[in-house]
Amino acid sequence: MALSRILLLLLCVVSFEVPNAKTRPIDFVCNAHARRNMNNMKDLEVAMVGCSGSDQLPSSLQLPCVRILKASWDHKSLQQKRAEVRGALGVLLDGVGRVRKETKLSCQSSLLERLEHGITNYLHIVTKLDIKGDLTDPDPGCPSQQSRSLTQVLQLYGRLLRGKLEWLSLDLRDSCLDQR
Repeated sequence: MALSRILLLLLCVVSFEVPNAKTRPIDFVCNAHARRNMNNMKDLEVAMVGCSGSDQLPSSLQLPCVRILKASWDHKSLQQKRAEVRGALGVLLDGVGRVRKETKLSCQSSLLERLEHGITNYLHIVTKLDIKGDLTDPDPGCPSQQSRSLTQVLQLYGRLLRGKLEWLSLDLRDSCLDQR
């Protein structure tokens, strides 16, 4: 029994490793392949299919606004853009962590734990990006919503990664030239 727990723990540690990501956040920005490999959405969606009947969460969680308007995004400073991404990741992390502790379904709990770990990795990278200037608060211009649907949470997470996080990475690509 003790050996199986150790193996399970080891399996969890290995599965939570960030594949092909390097140690510096700028490497995440400069390497689109590393960003794609770190994106665990497909794995989460496949796991969700295997968790039939697990879509409804035990309580609702706040979903951050992930809407992005190109015209307003282009007029924001890098500090403001990072603050928006950090704010959205933080809201999602808080909600997922709280709901994960409440769930009684093991499949749902496992999915939420994997999601929580992915969000934490992205939050760490975005926080450690070398962007000059003070940290700013996110722009509260777009309202958040509540949801009890795990499918909706995963869809929003995917939109955040493909939207604001990817756009922030593209805005920082000039930094890649400085690193060569």
